[in-house]
Amino acid sequence: MNGEQIVRVVLVDDHAVIRAGLAQLLAAATDIEVVGEASDGAQAVEVATTLVPDVVLMDLQMPGTDGVTATRRIKQSGLPIDVLVLTSYSDNERILGALDAGAVGYLLKDADPDDVIAGIRAVARGESPMHPKAARALLGSRPSTGQGQLTNRELEVLALVREGLANKQIARRLEISERTVKAHLTSAFARIGVTDRTQAALWAERNGL
Repeated sequence: MNGEQIVRVVLVDDHAVIRAGLAQLLAAATDIEVVGEASDGAQAVEVATTLVPDVVLMDLQMPGTDGVTATRRIKQSGLPIDVLVLTSYSDNERILGALDAGAVGYLLKDADPDDVIAGIRAVARGESPMHPKAARALLGSRPSTGQGQLTNRELEVLALVREGLANKQIARRLEISERTVKAHLTSAFARIGVTDRTQAALWAERNGL
């Protein structure tokens, strides 16, 4: 936010009636100012990088350049712009795609109007507002980084990885096949969010295995 504590917002939606409705809604908030609008992703990137608002309220499903691609391009510009998604879709693929592209929050169009205003203010404070339905979908799809989601055998395998044992040695130690060790490692890597043995060993060390 600038020195006047006004949150500058750009609205992105391919439906003019929705942009008009959002502009009217936000006009009632004295601490929020709509400084620009865009009807597709390519225009959103151009408007956002030109005006450098505090928040871009981004739709996802648009003709041409979609909202995920636009979000990624805005974030790649390096400008201090936060993107808050406002869409009709709550499927895991779109949520994860938007967040991975750099969006800091995810709201649905069936949200209460006051929640949209509150979401923009939350983003300006450095928070990450999330519609409850989107949050549930996200929690159900992200790998857990806690030990509670790992099986006892996966914990045993990770502990031995930490000791520096190769798969063949782990198989011999646990009296299981090397193929089974690989299967446990693949599953454990996905659950704790790592991609190689070094990361897994560091995770195991941090978690006291």
